[in-house]
Amino acid sequence: MAKVLMKGNEAMALAAIKGGCDAFYGYPITPQNELPEYLSFHMQEHGKVFVQAESEVAAINMVYGAAGSGARVLTSSSSPGIALKQEGISYMAGSELPGVIINVMRGGPGLGGIQPSQADYNQITRGGGNGDYHILSYAPESLQETVDVIKESFAKSDYYRNPVMIAVDGLIGQMMEPIDVDRDVSIDISPKDKPWAATGESKKRGSRNKIVSLFLDPYDLENHNLKLQKKYNEMVEKEQRYEMINMEDAEIVIVAYGSMARITRSAIKELASEGIKVGLLRPISIWPFPEKAFDEIPESVHTLLTVEMSLGQMIQDVKLANNGRLPVEFYGRTGGVVPETSEIVEKVRQIVRGRK
Repeated sequence: MAKVLMKGNEAMALAAIKGGCDAFYGYPITPQNELPEYLSFHMQEHGKVFVQAESEVAAINMVYGAAGSGARVLTSSSSPGIALKQEGISYMAGSELPGVIINVMRGGPGLGGIQPSQADYNQITRGGGNGDYHILSYAPESLQETVDVIKESFAKSDYYRNPVMIAVDGLIGQMMEPIDVDRDVSIDISPKDKPWAATGESKKRGSRNKIVSLFLDPYDLENHNLKLQKKYNEMVEKEQRYEMINMEDAEIVIVAYGSMARITRSAIKELASEGIKVGLLRPISIWPFPEKAFDEIPESVHTLLTVEMSLGQMIQDVKLANNGRLPVEFYGRTGGVVPETSEIVEKVRQIVRGRK
């Protein structure tokens, strides 16, 4: 398929179909409404299931049930809706159920507004539900990368038997870009079958499978948590994903993800014309956070600058990964305000002036 111009939400929906999604359960909320709208038209023609649930809580529990039967399942929402799904996401992680969740982030807290934001970072990376659990989480920068990551995520989710979240903001959901939705991103990690699934019978066990996250004996629950931790440790080792840009002789490195990374690229070009050497460290996975990338920062760098569409949620991870080696500065806007290139340029100029 040649590249086609598509709106972000619709492209994500088509990517899910191409990724093998069997069923979608969701509830409308701005700014991701075009995603379920697209699927409501096209899932049936592909022999797939689409259900608009009565609420976000109902939707995530439908995802739990369908995933438990072995289906590849998707849900999508925006920030307040994702908050309502957190209990179900915790249950899925505790029951080791796969599923892909798309969060088209908007401003908060509470109902907030409908403009783009990155203020769900802590909710996503720290676990918004109860218990010791993690979800594999990606924050792509472009629409093509988002499409590719969604297609990969169904395989990753099946492999780890764990929810995977795609965190984009309203800019990516609403923008239009040319994409190749058929680009090959196949990864050979999906299990051929799911012997754990609750299908009414189990040939291997001779009895029906049960999918639960309830362990009344604390020692049984501790052992279950330790088992899950081994899986999370494997993710930390294998799933850290990032991009390093313009690092050769950089003196300042900006750490930014998603749409903020795109805006930062423009700022770096403008600063280069002034003789200010700035690199970009772009996390693609936000859990696990790409700590390994910080080992690649060259000795020429004297300052890190974290740039976010929040009041500094990622800066904690940057400081931990940096481990005290370099000073860490911050610039961010909140409430749905998108920083201009000129704002980032001026912040970098301030850092440079402060060193003179």
